[in-house]
Amino acid sequence: MKVLLLAGTAEGRAIAKGLSEMPGVSGMASLAGAVRAPAPLPIPTRIGGFGTAEGFAQVLHAERIGLVVDATHPFAHRISARSARVCAEQGIAYLQVLRPEWVAGPGDAWTMIRREEDAAQHIAPGSCVFLATGRQTLGGFENLTGRRLICRQIDPPDDAFPFPGGEYLVGRPPFSVEDEIALFSRLNVDWLVVKNAGGAASRSKLDAARALGMPVAMITRPSPPDAESVTTVEAALARIKEHAWTNASS
Repeated sequence: MKVLLLAGTAEGRAIAKGLSEMPGVSGMASLAGAVRAPAPLPIPTRIGGFGTAEGFAQVLHAERIGLVVDATHPFAHRISARSARVCAEQGIAYLQVLRPEWVAGPGDAWTMIRREEDAAQHIAPGSCVFLATGRQTLGGFENLTGRRLICRQIDPPDDAFPFPGGEYLVGRPPFSVEDEIALFSRLNVDWLVVKNAGGAASRSKLDAARALGMPVAMITRPSPPDAESVTTVEAALARIKEHAWTNASS
């Protein structure tokens, strides 16, 4: 059985490793190309999107894919919705790996918002705001006029910040809690804006905000597709094995 892994997360990397070691399964990964030089995966990998639903369907057919494992970011909802829909139309099994959401605990000062644009309702002018939401979301923060905005991204920027009062900060994860505390303190950050992506790998910025008593604007997740899902790498690999066994027996 051949598996198409939609990767780009820590879970995707771990699943790729599991696929490379799984007897009777051929794995192929796909990365959207959002990062210029992604770390290599241990299975054949294509870089770049599929363009359209028809393009995705053509790849599934050409590669004779028996299972699509969607380990994209929880906020890549358009990719997930399209992938689930095309798989259903083509009669191909689809499995989403959706890590649990973060939940506020004692000492956290979170304000839940639905969209980037909503942050301006809560963050006072004159604040220093650390945007940990990716450069693709910057357009949604254009109404944060009168605040200092800092956007962290992996790759050096090609262009200047899209509007006044903002700057880029280049850094490649992982970041420890101590690193984040030192960074936020040095930059005099007043607010942290985060997508509720979940997962342990990027939790450190939230732990740092808690330690500093810093308020957090937490963007809630979009709804996932109505499809089979698991929450861990281990569960995903177990389901892949089950699909492979069923495929071999049929």
